[in-house]
Amino acid sequence: MTEIAKIVQKAVERQGVIAFAEFMRLALYCPKYGYYEQPAGPVGRERDYYTNVSVGSLFSEILAFQFAEWLESLSGKAFQLVEAGANDGQLAAEVLAWLRQHRPSLLESFRYWIIEPSDRLHSRQKAKLEHFAGQVLWFDSLRSLPEASVNGIIFSNELLDAMPVHRLGWDISSGRWFEWGVTIKDARLVWTKIWRDPGFLAEELNQAGLELPAEALAALPDEFTIEICPEAAAWWRQAALALNEGKLLTIDYGFSADQYLTPERPGGTLRGYRHHCPNADVLAQVGEQDLTAHINFTQLLRAGEAAGLRTDGLFSQERFLTTTAAKILGKPSCFGEWTPARLRQFQTLTHPEQLGQRFSVLLQTRE
Repeated sequence: MTEIAKIVQKAVERQGVIAFAEFMRLALYCPKYGYYEQPAGPVGRERDYYTNVSVGSLFSEILAFQFAEWLESLSGKAFQLVEAGANDGQLAAEVLAWLRQHRPSLLESFRYWIIEPSDRLHSRQKAKLEHFAGQVLWFDSLRSLPEASVNGIIFSNELLDAMPVHRLGWDISSGRWFEWGVTIKDARLVWTKIWRDPGFLAEELNQAGLELPAEALAALPDEFTIEICPEAAAWWRQAALALNEGKLLTIDYGFSADQYLTPERPGGTLRGYRHHCPNADVLAQVGEQDLTAHINFTQLLRAGEAAGLRTDGLFSQERFLTTTAAKILGKPSCFGEWTPARLRQFQTLTHPEQLGQRFSVLLQTRE
């Protein structure tokens, strides 16, 4: 049994039952032993999954071009480009390298801030970004940023889907939601029901667009399951409040609220991933597989608007990147040559059967 499996088992034994959100937090983020704390890292073709950044540098370069366009339209003279969840720092390095080559004057006018709570990842990022040492500053959380301190862009790429989720199931006999918890039976981690106060997470369900009328609830099958992520909504709200002027952007996979409640997903969207293969048994291989759930873009959109942001749109990655590429083609001297390698990367990033429809882009603005 691995160290993280022992830690989780002891936590369950001590409490009897823990909410799945607590299990997920321990399995992924436990200092030193959690899944994301492993030395090799989870990202890459030889690991458990790959991201847009794994395809090649084009993704970062297109983002850098669009970031430059947005920054140049702002009213101030000093800007911040804030990346949350920078993994090993590859995206940051590629964005900064492109800006140094194609927008050197702009590069001098802003600082690249990274939000990173992990000491291990902080060290990897620092090594990757040593050529931009004077340009980059680290913070351990959004709360470390003064309110309304960012004039520029706050963005994340595949960050929010890994935040701990609460799994709620519908019980037909009692006509109420319960929470899925984790307990031990016959020396194994198993699911169990936790009966909460009827008002538990009611505000979050409402904000996420998942508070349904009685007739809709009556149509749900027994134990129909959804995920709710108050942590993602709180993170988005905090990011919105940190933004004085500019853009708030996330690229991730998820749905709007109405897409959650479909017959083909009676068990929700939660999955484990190992060696690029999905695994429905998320309680197995503790700390050795990624755990992820589709984010609810309706929840984020509403949180941002409640904090005063304007929604520019929720786009497929295909639409977002092709729209930006059209701007690039209008300014070819500002980007560089579209080599065959770049074109192959672009196809992977935008083709509907590859990454183009798998990921969505939520963009909001504070004037």
